[in-house]
Amino acid sequence: MPETSATISCRNCDTQIAVDTFVKSFKVCPHCDYHHYMSAYERLDLIVDAGSFEEYDANLYSIDSLEFPEYPQKLERDVAKTGLRSEMLSGIAKIGGHSTAIAIGDVGFIGGTCGSVIGEKVTRCIERALEGQLPLVIVSVSGGMRMQEGTLALMQMAKTAAACVEYAKSGVFYISIVTDPTFGGATASYTSLGDVIIAEPGARVGFAGPLAVASLREELPENFQKAESLLEHGFVDTIVHRADMRQTLIDLITFVS
Repeated sequence: MPETSATISCRNCDTQIAVDTFVKSFKVCPHCDYHHYMSAYERLDLIVDAGSFEEYDANLYSIDSLEFPEYPQKLERDVAKTGLRSEMLSGIAKIGGHSTAIAIGDVGFIGGTCGSVIGEKVTRCIERALEGQLPLVIVSVSGGMRMQEGTLALMQMAKTAAACVEYAKSGVFYISIVTDPTFGGATASYTSLGDVIIAEPGARVGFAGPLAVASLREELPENFQKAESLLEHGFVDTIVHRADMRQTLIDLITFVS
């Protein structure tokens, strides 16, 4: 009997998709167009020129300063799972031949939540872009501020926002990409301060997460906190399919260069 190729089930429509088809389509369902989660390294390969990425600040990692139960074990688990020491990958790469400062979040690392390390890495990435007068691309994914780091996590909102303001004064170009999900302090700080804000189709973006909003017991629009609704209301500038993301970035960066 012929071998049956491996498949995965779409999280949105339950269609069985051949793994090779799933990978070739950038983890987008060919039936319902649902954009599944990508790791930071997968997004890096999708966006930048091959072999051009130089990582910075790889040695930064979270510690259990509040002695939060099971936090060290969760950190150790997700370091092994993602290959990252923190929830964000950052450095300098070329996009269409243009040197660009880039930072990419990974939802697989403690749900992409923002701790003190993400604030430091985002801030350093922005400062590096400012120093080199480079365009800046930040790909956000976030489950909110990390409760295991308390106030240390919340402080990163002001820190990253202040860095964005200094960068904006320089007149260089910041592209913010929001992916599913992007919630909490990330949305309330650096994610919302791009010169251009791009969303992937169907991305959920907001400050309060779905469970918190549901507790209000109010009837909400069908597309509440979805990219399509945010585009209609002016929060994002455009929605770009994952397959078109790299070329869109090349076009935007080339235009302002």
